This record gives sequence, structure tokens and C-alpha cells, in this order.
Amino acid sequence: MEFFNCHTHQFKNQSNVLELVNQYPQEFDASVPFYSIGIHPWYIKEDQIDDALKIIEEKLQTKNCLAIGECGLDKRIEIPLEQQIIVFEKQLALAEKYKKPVIIHCVAAFQEITEIKKKLKISVPMIIHGFSKNGQLANQLISAGFYLSFGKYLLKNPDLKTVFQDIPNDRFFLETDTIEEKIEQVYNLASDYKGINNKELQDIISTNFKVVFEK
Repeated sequence: MEFFNCHTHQFKNQSNVLELVNQYPQEFDASVPFYSIGIHPWYIKEDQIDDALKIIEEKLQTKNCLAIGECGLDKRIEIPLEQQIIVFEKQLALAEKYKKPVIIHCVAAFQEITEIKKKLKISVPMIIHGFSKNGQLANQLISAGFYLSFGKYLLKNPDLKTVFQDIPNDRFFLETDTIEEKIEQVYNLASDYKGINNKELQDIISTNFKVVFEK
């Protein structure tokens, strides 16, 4: 593995990239080699939750399922936050049961997610994907035990440069999410921001991968 894409919705099947492809329980694609699976807060449907959780639990017991998610909380959608929290906590319970890391979608709910992590005493790694906020919040999340994954916003928002530069090397991943750009482009920019060469960055992320996903 030269490159690790921590979160993508597009399986590109590149031989030098390990892609952690986001899957939904009701739309599972068995041809994807490595994936995460979860109930995204946008797509919570009351009458499908139990069936979705059964599918997730079944997949979590396979070696190809590297994580649960993306799941989490989003305060900018119409689905009540209380319902989102219930579904999120049920998925965290599965993550703990099967010792799988969690890929987190979080919009305007970082305090709630941090409190839930503490309340439930979550021991598995939790990765905030698509991080785009300021250094103060980044530091708070890292202090609370989270990992941060960068991609789309790192490419599009130059203000994230200084935030990313200050992230400890053992606490970040890189991703493409929904963008067309390849993960290599994210690596190139990230290595430039960190002032290291691509091989050094690959080694850093490879080490982080082993710590988080190969326990």
C-alpha cells in the first residue's frame, strides 16, 4: 500500500491505493475489497433502522469491513437530533462490541459527539472525516482522543494550511470523500504543507493505519 484513502464514496480500484469505501447497509456492494458501513444521519429512516443495524453487525464480523460509518450527528438537517443520537449510539455500541474504528460525520455537533464519546467510554478509535474547522477545535478534538481526516477542504481552502501543519503526525488521515481528485493529489499537498517528502508522509499514514485499523 503506497496510499491509504480513509474515506471515499467512489471505488477507483487503484492497485497502489487502499480505499476505505463508504457503504450503506441497504445498498451493499460485495465487490468492494475494503469498506466502512454505517447509517449516515442524512439517511435515517425509522422503519429501516433495525434491519440496517443487523446488516452492519453482520458485516462488522468480516475482515473486509475495516470500520463502522460514516455515522454521526448533523444539526443542519431536519431529522431530530434526539433520533440521530439514538442511531449513532447504537452504532457506537456495535463498534465497541467488534472493536472496529468509527468514521464520523459531524456538522455543528462536535460538543455532542465529544460528550457521547466520554459518556459511553468509547475505547475504539474515532475519526472525524472531512475536517474543515479551526485550530482550536482541532486541538480540542485531538485532546479528547479523536483522529482527524483531511481531504476536500484541504484542497479547496488555503486557510486550513496552518491548521493541518499543527496536527500531530500520529493523529491524522487523508481522504477524497466525494471529490473527483485522486488521493495522490491530497498526499502531494499534505506533504508540501508538512514540509516533508511523499515517502515520509506515506510512512506516517501507514503507521497510523496499522495503529487504528489493524488492532
